[in-house]
Amino acid sequence: MAKTYTTGLVSAIATASALSLTNTNNNAAYADGPFNFPPFSNAPPPSSSSSDVPEPSSDPNSAPPPPPKVRNDHPRTTSAGFDPEALERGVKALKDIAESPHGKKVFDIIKKQEDTKITEFSAKVAEFKQLQAQHETERQRIIYDEQKKLAQHQAQTKSQMAKYEDELARKRMQAENEYHRTRNQELVKLQEESSIRQEQARRATEEQIQAQRRQTEREKAEIERETIRVRAMAEAEGRAHEAKLSEEVNRRMLVDRANAEREKWISAINTTFDHIGGGLKAILTDQNKLVVAVGGVTALAAGVYTTREGARVIWGYVDRILGQPSLIRESSRGKYPWSGMFSRAMSTLSQRANPVSASKNGNGFGDVILHPSLNKRIEQLASATANTKAHQAPFRNMLFYGPPGTGKTMAARELARKSGLDYALMTGGDVAPLGSQAVTKIHQLFDWSKKSKRGLLLFIDEADAFLCERNKTYMSEAQRSALNALLFRTGDQSKDIVLALATNRPGDLDSAVADRIDEVLEFPLPGEEERFKLLKLYLDKYIAQAGSRKSGFFQNLFKAKPQRIEINGLTDELIKEAATKTDGFSGREIAKLMASVQAAVYGSANCVLDPSLFREVVDYKVAEHQQRRKLAGSDKA
Repeated sequence: MAKTYTTGLVSAIATASALSLTNTNNNAAYADGPFNFPPFSNAPPPSSSSSDVPEPSSDPNSAPPPPPKVRNDHPRTTSAGFDPEALERGVKALKDIAESPHGKKVFDIIKKQEDTKITEFSAKVAEFKQLQAQHETERQRIIYDEQKKLAQHQAQTKSQMAKYEDELARKRMQAENEYHRTRNQELVKLQEESSIRQEQARRATEEQIQAQRRQTEREKAEIERETIRVRAMAEAEGRAHEAKLSEEVNRRMLVDRANAEREKWISAINTTFDHIGGGLKAILTDQNKLVVAVGGVTALAAGVYTTREGARVIWGYVDRILGQPSLIRESSRGKYPWSGMFSRAMSTLSQRANPVSASKNGNGFGDVILHPSLNKRIEQLASATANTKAHQAPFRNMLFYGPPGTGKTMAARELARKSGLDYALMTGGDVAPLGSQAVTKIHQLFDWSKKSKRGLLLFIDEADAFLCERNKTYMSEAQRSALNALLFRTGDQSKDIVLALATNRPGDLDSAVADRIDEVLEFPLPGEEERFKLLKLYLDKYIAQAGSRKSGFFQNLFKAKPQRIEINGLTDELIKEAATKTDGFSGREIAKLMASVQAAVYGSANCVLDPSLFREVVDYKVAEHQQRRKLAGSDKA
């Protein structure tokens, strides 16, 4: 701030000196400062025509004007030394300012001018720095663009070089391949010509040998036929003579044997009737024996009847307590706790000894061919169910839905087997005929299921038959009661029973039943790849292995062995063609198709399956399937 004031003071002194010079010397100031202060002088402003330079004289005879006095702007550099005139003028101007009534305003104006200059200078400095930063940014951008263009140019050049080298290498390889191919063709042609010549020579030699062999065999056969004819004639004459001699002897022996057998049977019958007649005569003539005989027969009949009815009552009680519920159609458990123990133990040992043989098609589900995603999901559920049983956690209930014949029941059976659970299968159509007994049977079913030590998968097929919406008008009171009983037994998560429902119409199920389902799996119709696998599976089951099953000794003794089926020309391409034609077939329909092929083969003369017979049966079943779909569509309409 002090520096600013000092600068202003010096400027003021310079201004004052300029003002004094201006007032004394035609109001012209030599610039030590650019200021002009009209308030300090009453004289009029200098005219623009006034000048420090004297005008040249128009008289040519007049003396030339003196040269203008050069102003010394740098007095210290001259030999004259310091010039105090400017300082004196400044001092005098300062005194004038101090004596002037406007001095304070002069200083304020000077101060404001200096502040304005400083501000403008700062703004210019900031503007200069901003321009410098913009210039630096523009320079960096230009450098980056140039480097980017250079890199792109280098990459383009490198790519063009690589393409050129690749083109050269490809052309070189093509030329080499063309050369080798031509050479190989020539070699192959030469080899083929040589082989043809060798084959012709060999064939000519072979034909000669075969001709000689056929001639020899014809002569040999002619000799053998003549020998056999002579021998047969001699043997026939001998057998005719021998039969003629032994015919009479055999006839007499047969007649004697028949007479002896007849006499023996007649004597035995007479003896038997004599004993029976004597016993009846003794009983009828003796009253005590008659009473004892009648009483004995009556007591025997009463005993037999009482024993039979008592055993029936006792067995019904045992069956009701220990036996399998009547609703169960199929189960891995025996009908009674002690039944099937040996067979289950043997099956367990065989599975442990040969776990690979449990699956024939490589997917771990026996005869079940499913979509890979569905197959993976069922394997995950089987593993989760097994781990759930191991950790004593509650099981999760499942719903299988999809068109008929898509493997829902078989998948449930394999799911129970892979998870280590017992399984029981019932159908919803068996509940309605029970009437008022349905509730009791449902409770018996769940009580029996809880007795399984390994846990039990209860599979209800056609579940919509009695688990439909309770507000249906055609639903009887007994069906509602059975549904309520099942809902009561499945209200909480169970650690003993896995409930698996199967239906073709999942939308008909009651909302409470749907609320108890944890996992929902859709079983669609098999795709082309699945149909191909099913056709190969059932081809092996119904055709290739037909007649090769081992049966027992008594079955072989009293039953004829089935004839083996011969397969000729049945390739994978033909089976793939059949898989394409059977679009829309379910797994059950494909099994029935292969059963029809088996029946057609057994109905043929030579029991041989050839491509023509296979195509004929497939086309017939496809047409039958389409006709069935048309009939179903017309019924719905």
